[in-house]
Amino acid sequence: MKRTPFHDRERETDEIMKILDAEPSLITFIYGPINSGKTTMISHLIEELSDEYVVFYINLRTKFLLSYDEFIESLFEMEMETDGASRKRNETLAELVSSVTKVAGIPINKEFLDYVFKDNKPKNAFSYIIQLFEEVRASGKHPVLILDELQKIGDVKVNGFLIYELFNFFIDLTKEKHLAHIFVATSDSLFLEQIYSEAMLSGRCRYLLVDDFDYETTIAFLESYGFSDDEKKLAWHHCGGKPICLVELANAEEKDEKMREFLGVRTGQIEGLIEDAREFGYKISYGEEEIVLNEEHIRRSLDKFKNKDHLKASELSKPVKLGLIKANILFLDPVKQILKPQSQLELLAIREVISDA
Repeated sequence: MKRTPFHDRERETDEIMKILDAEPSLITFIYGPINSGKTTMISHLIEELSDEYVVFYINLRTKFLLSYDEFIESLFEMEMETDGASRKRNETLAELVSSVTKVAGIPINKEFLDYVFKDNKPKNAFSYIIQLFEEVRASGKHPVLILDELQKIGDVKVNGFLIYELFNFFIDLTKEKHLAHIFVATSDSLFLEQIYSEAMLSGRCRYLLVDDFDYETTIAFLESYGFSDDEKKLAWHHCGGKPICLVELANAEEKDEKMREFLGVRTGQIEGLIEDAREFGYKISYGEEEIVLNEEHIRRSLDKFKNKDHLKASELSKPVKLGLIKANILFLDPVKQILKPQSQLELLAIREVISDA
């Protein structure tokens, strides 16, 4: 199978290495538009880390999380005997730590798992994780916890929202105990805005943007695949620096046709959203309320991108902003307080749609 090699993320990986070289003190949010390469960068970084780091990586993307139990289960990697009891069961924290490999959930055995689920309280799981991380540190290594797509827990409740319990725990691990480095990755900009606005995290977290490639990086990537000068111009115009789009182009035999296909598909999806808004109203949830957007709401907002590639976050009304972000048309950067299309392709599709109006 043909694999696409990892391409330059030197600035981002250098910044993460500087964080890892220092004492844990802040939660690090890794954020960016969808398909900008956050998970790929994280996976590559984990592979490159020295053995002095013990990485616990949990990707919640494919997890079905409706309850505390389901979230807790998603964190742990059960240690058990396999195929005829040939494998020794790990009974102590030290033995569990010695069994850890990179890119794994948090190891646990049956006895510890029973304790974690006792009373259905987050503090049981958190207490176990602290003890495990302390054992890692006692072995002379540094624990690193990475949670990818953490927004999946936004609606899980345990005597209130689990998210608040979890971030208090992260603060304890970093700013107070200096025990472990914590990285949280997400492409959900509404979730990130919610987190960014929380007073409890003020002075307790940092933000690292993993955006689409810039022009120089994109051209270097395309050159490595033998694109002609004309193909480079077309690729940049249609895809900008969106890694997943560039990879598909690199593997396509008819690049012009593939670019027209990209634009046609995305234009059709935006037109479909507008058609739904015209026929039925586009419904979104905001807290306990349901907001209905009509065609005029959406077209008037998209029209603002006719001559701009980004807007101030305040330039769109809250309901429309929420709707277009949830539809993965726009991306909100809560740190810079700007709104922009999810990609260059998205911007072109928006302009196709509003030019036909």
